[in-house]
Amino acid sequence: MEYRRLGRTDLKVSLICLGTMTWGQQNTEADGHAQMDYALDQGVNFFDTAELYSIPPRAETQGSTERIIGSWFKARGARDKVILATKVVGRSENTWFRDDGSPAELSRRQIEEAIDKSLKRLQTDYIDLNQIHWPDRPMPWGSNPTIYRHQEGDSHPIAETVEIMTDLVKAGKIRHFGLSNESAWGAMTFLKHAEAKGMARVQSIQNAYSLLNRTYEVALAEVSLRETVSLLAYSPLAQGFLTGKYLDGARPPGARTTLFNRSQRYENPTAEAAIRKYLALAREFNLDPAQMALAFVNSRPFVTSSIIGATKMEQLKTDIASVAVTITPELEKRINAIHVEHCNPCP
Repeated sequence: MEYRRLGRTDLKVSLICLGTMTWGQQNTEADGHAQMDYALDQGVNFFDTAELYSIPPRAETQGSTERIIGSWFKARGARDKVILATKVVGRSENTWFRDDGSPAELSRRQIEEAIDKSLKRLQTDYIDLNQIHWPDRPMPWGSNPTIYRHQEGDSHPIAETVEIMTDLVKAGKIRHFGLSNESAWGAMTFLKHAEAKGMARVQSIQNAYSLLNRTYEVALAEVSLRETVSLLAYSPLAQGFLTGKYLDGARPPGARTTLFNRSQRYENPTAEAAIRKYLALAREFNLDPAQMALAFVNSRPFVTSSIIGATKMEQLKTDIASVAVTITPELEKRINAIHVEHCNPCP
């Protein structure tokens, strides 16, 4: 396993991060424990969760994934072996996150409540990386849309959020904080306020990044490299579409799209044409399609860790083994040719 530095911290995280959002609906507590056991044995020291999980969001399952991780920590005594990341929700009309039934927002009271409840569910007294799951301000979903539509609405100032996160770091409840589903403007604004007042600095951005969605490269990649802010790439397999299992409208039993019908982002003719070409390219180079897709993400200089989620142990084993796959200059050239022809079909 390869390890890379998280932002400007002293933490070295594994190139593969274990995603956990299926635990509590698609996967049982026993499944989650088995996945954590295997991942840790393979050198994965970085786990990612959120107060929102499991997915799809539901009042009755909210927080279930954190509880499963917490029960594993208690059973294994392995808290010190894991760099743990979770998230606080951004602005939302959903009222089940907060005890008083308020719609979610990034106020001081709500952020502090979220952290305290996450700590309790996780059975730990600190979180290594707490991330803002999505911005408090109105913005197009996806952070880097190929068609921008401006939105206005209520929000808490970013400067205020930086102050709150800094206070949580000083209190020892979190060690560092990061962003998710964020834009280049948002990331630089967080950094600007931190630098101006000597406050806690954003260390990471968790955004979608895959062969079907390389919008992070447009502006955020430079932010990552020049400001040393780690990309934690989620959906590196485009929610499984890059394996080819959903081609021609196929819906395998038990698969996320089959169960929940939440993958419209990846369901369009341009995406399907691109997927077919990436699958053919993997066959030509004698590579597993999933491992090729993951290896490409892993090879980017602005990526610190790829977040993989699996519902079956065989998938987890295949995905973790992608660290041994090399993207040669010839293969990268061919990948880029497909990208130019089918540019970001799933932003």
